[in-house]
Amino acid sequence: MESNNSPKIKTAIITGASSGIGKALVYKYFEAGYNVVLAARNEEGINSITQELNIKGQPNKAYSKATDVSKEGDCKSLIDFALSQCSSIDVLINNAGISMRSFFADTDLEVLKKVMDVNFWGTVYCTRYAIAHLIDSKGTVIGVSSIAGYKGLPGRTGYSASKFAMHGFLESVRIENRETGLSVLIACPGFVSTSIRTNALNGDGSVQSESPRDEAKMMTPEYVANQIYDGMMRSKSYIILGFQGKLTVWLNKFFPSLVDVLVFKTMNKEEGSPFKMQELIKKGYIKTKKIHS
Repeated sequence: MESNNSPKIKTAIITGASSGIGKALVYKYFEAGYNVVLAARNEEGINSITQELNIKGQPNKAYSKATDVSKEGDCKSLIDFALSQCSSIDVLINNAGISMRSFFADTDLEVLKKVMDVNFWGTVYCTRYAIAHLIDSKGTVIGVSSIAGYKGLPGRTGYSASKFAMHGFLESVRIENRETGLSVLIACPGFVSTSIRTNALNGDGSVQSESPRDEAKMMTPEYVANQIYDGMMRSKSYIILGFQGKLTVWLNKFFPSLVDVLVFKTMNKEEGSPFKMQELIKKGYIKTKKIHS
């Protein structure tokens, strides 16, 4: 814990910190001189990162707290833990998230609930218990969202719904706090090379295990982390990352029906797309037309 006589070191809490964008954000904020509090279900993973960072001998420190953000009690404990170790909370990065991939008519509703519990309610719980402290420090709440929060993606109904909900929640928090000094940043990358697709849930709740997309062509977590940090430092309200993402959001403002078609075609090209015509015919959702000679 920081000494009362030590220089003020800002503190960033990062959920989903054991891999992907969350892990990259941990390194970025630590290198920038922040204390970092790592939260994730993967306790071994965050403990390993914490030990690695603290060996560097810097005045700022890393701390880890096993956390399942879908559980309100875990989120409260995370904030309490951060305050017990550090003098303030200056940045809360709601990064923890899971995805899903299946045709909605084939999806167990428990899958959508699980995605909402992590992506949306995890953001709500952590923000609720941290917000008074963030207002005190005139800090920043960051939501790591997605282009799926601007445009619904076929085959990812639960994921898109959770990101739309995150946007509405964080926008409301931003407007409520126009006079308090609290900043709110919504970061929306396009496809990023992380494990989110391999860990995505199928319609029955099983794990997808393989990515349906070419990961080598995607943004890196480190690039996204750098852009998020830069956006925070410039007091941005939104950042949209990637040419495809920016184009999608812009076109959707003026030509939403066209974007419906383009998004359908793009997502339908994925390997094993759950809404390809032949799949829908096989499952009886579409009847084949008889051809008359």
